[in-house]
Amino acid sequence: MPSLAVAILAAGKSTRMKSKTVKVLHPLAGVPIIHYVLSTAANIQPTRIVLVIGHGGQQIKDAIGPGPIYVEQGELLGTGHALLQARPALEGQADTILCLYGDMPLLRSETLRRLIAAHQAARAVVTLLTVSGDDSMGFGRIVRDAGGHVQAIVEEKVASPAELAIKEYNCGVYCFQSDWLWPRLTHLPVSPAGEFYLTDMVAVAVCEGKPVQTLPCDDVTEVLGINNRVQLAQAEAIVRDGIRRNLMLNGVTMIDPATTYIDATVTIAADTVIYPNTLIEGATRIGADCQIGPNSQIRDSTIGDHCRIWASVVEEAVVRDHVSIGPFSHLRPGAQIGEGTHIGNFAEIKNSTLGRHVHMGHVSYMGDATVGDDVNIGAGTITCNFDGIQKNPTTIEDGAFVGSDTMLVAPVKVGKRARTGAGSVVTHDVPADSLAYGVPAKVVKKAET
Repeated sequence: MPSLAVAILAAGKSTRMKSKTVKVLHPLAGVPIIHYVLSTAANIQPTRIVLVIGHGGQQIKDAIGPGPIYVEQGELLGTGHALLQARPALEGQADTILCLYGDMPLLRSETLRRLIAAHQAARAVVTLLTVSGDDSMGFGRIVRDAGGHVQAIVEEKVASPAELAIKEYNCGVYCFQSDWLWPRLTHLPVSPAGEFYLTDMVAVAVCEGKPVQTLPCDDVTEVLGINNRVQLAQAEAIVRDGIRRNLMLNGVTMIDPATTYIDATVTIAADTVIYPNTLIEGATRIGADCQIGPNSQIRDSTIGDHCRIWASVVEEAVVRDHVSIGPFSHLRPGAQIGEGTHIGNFAEIKNSTLGRHVHMGHVSYMGDATVGDDVNIGAGTITCNFDGIQKNPTTIEDGAFVGSDTMLVAPVKVGKRARTGAGSVVTHDVPADSLAYGVPAKVVKKAET
């Protein structure tokens, strides 16, 4: 079987995005655009993948890391010049060169396999992916002779009225016969703009009498290129719709899919229900039989089975099984919530661990705290963890009962089964099995059991 290598062109300036971020690094359902292209390329198992970078190249390297072979296009002199920069890395490495663009994230690997098969079966020197329809998307027109053979690609901006009426378009995705490509790529004609275009390789092949093959793409959305924020939003809608569909087909219920936003990196187990106006982002994992939302946001968090998160924000947190949260609560980074714990409304937890079966009903704050099992956190309880210089820890041990409106001035510890009276300001440790109350709180007697 002929060998295959892939070149991905991603060196453009991205001026139409009007952004300091390189176009191919803009997130699409939580994942940079270029990652979709790289993943699709990897799925067809080429011998190597070369990524041609230019403007913002270091940003791309930093975001992607090791994997593809990076080559740089110092001067941005067109697509033909960009592919030429990959020659040292690709010549002699494969029989077929597949050329893709870094801003075309919706192409499926199945479509590329069909393109490669058509190219190799026809023994063509160049095979193009084409698409037909009323919207040209700015693509060049495929000009054919009376016999239906491809003669040239005419760019939209220089096409005549008759050529503009053509409804078959060039998508910019090519397969080349490697040993034919490289010698001719160096002799491409220069355009009036001073650039070298891959589209001219078709005319070169036709002049030589070499076979040029085409393959129609069945789904026009696959070849949507992202050049501006409008097209980014169009691609976002397509990708997110696919994510929702796959999750629902695998057992996740969505009450209103249109108002449910889930990143490509999220996993959700069967029999979980997602309510409207919910956003689930990043490296989030949600277990089975959960109820999420409405009006919730979860990011980079792990949620166990049988959890209820209602109108709350959870970010960079771990929530064990059978936990209920909300409404209107906030788990900030570093929060770890034990099995069977209840967190009610208007609670905030930051960089703290709550044990099993903790009850934190409402309007409370735990920061830099370690809370044991079977602890009651009364309404209005606050850990005063910041002294203006550093964050200080609070420890509340198993079975403790913290009364409403208690202020725990860290560093401080409340011992096992200890109790604090309502409105106490605790500035010193409370021993196990003791009762403390007052401002400042004093230990007055053993706690009643």
